Amino acid sequence: MLKQFVAKETINQLKAYSKADETAQEVFSSLRTVLSLNGGEFEKKRYQTNLLTTRESNIRKGIALGIYSGWNCLILYVIYFVGFIAGSYLTYTEHEKGSIGNIIAVVMIFVQDSSFIGYASPFLQSLAEARAAATAVYRLIEEENVTEMQILDDYESGQKSTDINGDIQFENVNFTYPARKDVKVIRHLNLVARAGETTALVGKSGSGKSTTISLLLRFYEPASGHITINNQLISDYNIKNLRQNVGVVSQEPYLFGTTIYDNIRYGKDDASNIEIEKAAKQANAHDFIMKLPNKYETLVGESGIQLSGGEKQRIALARALVKQPALLLLDEATSALDNASEGIVQEALDRASIGRTTIVVSHRLSTIRNAHQIYVFDNGTVIEHGTHEKLMANEGSAYQELFQAQQREHMESGNYQSTSKICDEKQTGVVTFVIRFVQFTAFAVSGSKLTERIRIKTFECLLRQEVAYFDRPENNCGAVCTRLSSDGSAVQQFTGPRLGIFCEALSMFVIALILGFFYSWQISCIVFLCILLACAIAYINIRVQGQLFEHCGMLQGRASSLAVEVLHNMRTIKQLAVEDIVLQQYSDFISENFRITRNYSIVIGLNLSGIFAIITYNIAMIYWCVLVLIEHNEMKMNDIIKVFAFAMFFVQSIRSVLTMMEDLGTSLSAIHSFFELFDRTPLIDNSSTTGQELVDFRGQIDFDQVNFAYPTRSQVRVLNNFQLSIQSAGQRIALVGVSGSGKSTVIQLLERFYDVTNGTLFIDGIDIRQLNIHSVRSCFGLVSQEPILFDLTIADNIAYSKNDVPIIDIIEAATKANIHEFIKNLPEGYQTKVGRSGSQLSGGQKQRIAIARALFRRPKVLLLDETTSAMDSHNEKIVQNVLEEIQTSNPDQTSLLIAHRLSTIRSCDLIGVLDKGYLIECDTHSELMRRRAAYYRMVSRDSEAL
Repeated sequence: MLKQFVAKETINQLKAYSKADETAQEVFSSLRTVLSLNGGEFEKKRYQTNLLTTRESNIRKGIALGIYSGWNCLILYVIYFVGFIAGSYLTYTEHEKGSIGNIIAVVMIFVQDSSFIGYASPFLQSLAEARAAATAVYRLIEEENVTEMQILDDYESGQKSTDINGDIQFENVNFTYPARKDVKVIRHLNLVARAGETTALVGKSGSGKSTTISLLLRFYEPASGHITINNQLISDYNIKNLRQNVGVVSQEPYLFGTTIYDNIRYGKDDASNIEIEKAAKQANAHDFIMKLPNKYETLVGESGIQLSGGEKQRIALARALVKQPALLLLDEATSALDNASEGIVQEALDRASIGRTTIVVSHRLSTIRNAHQIYVFDNGTVIEHGTHEKLMANEGSAYQELFQAQQREHMESGNYQSTSKICDEKQTGVVTFVIRFVQFTAFAVSGSKLTERIRIKTFECLLRQEVAYFDRPENNCGAVCTRLSSDGSAVQQFTGPRLGIFCEALSMFVIALILGFFYSWQISCIVFLCILLACAIAYINIRVQGQLFEHCGMLQGRASSLAVEVLHNMRTIKQLAVEDIVLQQYSDFISENFRITRNYSIVIGLNLSGIFAIITYNIAMIYWCVLVLIEHNEMKMNDIIKVFAFAMFFVQSIRSVLTMMEDLGTSLSAIHSFFELFDRTPLIDNSSTTGQELVDFRGQIDFDQVNFAYPTRSQVRVLNNFQLSIQSAGQRIALVGVSGSGKSTVIQLLERFYDVTNGTLFIDGIDIRQLNIHSVRSCFGLVSQEPILFDLTIADNIAYSKNDVPIIDIIEAATKANIHEFIKNLPEGYQTKVGRSGSQLSGGQKQRIAIARALFRRPKVLLLDETTSAMDSHNEKIVQNVLEEIQTSNPDQTSLLIAHRLSTIRSCDLIGVLDKGYLIECDTHSELMRRRAAYYRMVSRDSEAL
């Protein structure tokens, strides 16, 4: 019964911890977004709410263990009571004679048996908890999802042929996502991509283009219809070989937290250095890589955080090209590139497309006009198809309207965008039962509350740390979340009922020692010397256990980081068909962890056996000493029971401590880790309430001779003597330049994710380091190039970190971002969950919700970092008009744009051109065009691209 009850509560506890851990992962993987929205306190409360359930489960487990332990103590004293009463009766009756020695021997045998059961209680708890945890794991292992099992079987079965050079055909395909079965995404889709030809898919955001790519890669199976390659069902092909012959570059590229070289090699595991360099050159990435201090051995950081958006995209493109795929799938492959890079990469893609089937998903129609066949999508189906010329000749066609809209956009100006005593024995037993119950319950309550406070304090302290703290590999999202979870569990292992047992054992030890000196100092001295030796060995064991925890903690952290990285980016893993590789990497971490644990366990086992040997020999010495003292008439026979009781108290206390030793060493190491974090002073305190408030922000922003290098790459200057001045509110300033020139870094400095290396950044004439950090961030509305949404409802995402918000305000912001109509047509409307990282929405839909979130805050300055790059021309035009209307209706609102599409920033009051961190030009569009320098050349290339 105990095991079943504890297992049930453990399952509830694990579910709550799982939710809390999910929140932590979501927060620390999207830290910049959380900080820019001043969402630290909101996320702390969300994390705390998930931990409340664990407290209740811990208390109920403590009560159950208290009843169990109390019952064992009651039985123990009943044995003493019955044994001595029965023994006395047998000794003093005429029926049978007995000796005191026999009585003691029999009683102590039963007492020892009962004691051993009591010693097992902590381990029974651990066994029940492990059983509960294993239930969820085995359920996952044994779960039989028909489609997934078929796909996995295909790794060993299925047609081994990798000939996928034939035509690709979708025949009357219908599809709905499993999580949203009421929304049909693909409707009666018929499409043919001829072998060796380029086929383009165009249409509005959410029309089904990217879903078509997902079906082709077999991330999902169609609800009906067929997909064939070379007239053979796609399900007949070996899925791994299929994916290994497909090169994919997605709209939001994902890079692994390793070197550039290893990221490209993920495309082809046995690629040579020459092949990797060749692929990098084809993707226009080789030159910028060679300028880095460590070149191809440069660590890109978690999710490629150390690289710009364009640089990440080019590495992802090189990863696709290195395998020389038979089929190339490009899902907005060049959307994040500047015009110069896009032109070169597009030319490389055109060459790479020769002789292989290529499917391109694009919003920028100028990049696909040479495609052999263009399919126009709308509401999950193809509404028209043909060549560019044929579609353009069809007057009033959807394609013609899309193309002309983009041409008009290019010609028009004024648009902008961005980015945890014997007769009393029975009574004594009953009292002990009650005391045990109270003890376990009280320690369960206190331990649970303490663990909860430590977890929350740790979460809070992590949110305080500067962004650069998380840029270091040992502090990435996976490692931080693993420490938060595993170290919290380690502390909880010892701060609950086990701490009560440990304190009780220490008290028994002290009392036994005092009573021992009172009754026989000779025996006490023998015991004391043995205790000193046992304590020395115990100390060594605790230190060894601590070292084991630290070493294994590092490996477990790296293993967990890898697991988080893989699970969060499963599509990329499947696209690259590198499941075996990442599984081997994970297995290596676990194997190394096992090897270290095994070696340390031998030392720990020898230490524990040494201590138990000392206890056994100590008891033998006590008996020998007692006999010697009796022989010399220095001890009376009546004192034997007292001395024996003293000895047993000693033994019980030592054994109890030993059962806790492993947990003690682990918990002490975890506590040390927590206090190191608690004592750390962040370079930029994200929870600081000090500093001057920006009461009436006038819109003045000055970068005065700013130099900056990211802390993890201090030898690489990202900004050099950067000088930019915005003197009045209401201005529109654009920053342009090639990828990696420092544009996004400017925004990160304004949001104070980092501080300048040299120079000064002034806000309204005040050094930004002297201002209240929350006050500064509340003035800015940031929309990044890769939008981050949280696993909340659409309404909660728009009103993020705000409470009791009128729905009308949320609708207003959504309307301005051209997303209200889409939300209104969803079954649950604004209460629709967007999934982790907005997985239930398309790229364009996510971006518009991110824009709505920024507009909802009514910021004084809009920071737009390639805001509309993921949108089709129709929605892009609408959103840009909305942004322009906002500027007109609120002339005091300043806008800082980062753009690659130069046609969207012509009417800006100031345009700054960056190159290698230098601001080489800064003026109006007309003046820069008149100079016929860097900006002029960029505009010319932009025009030629169209």
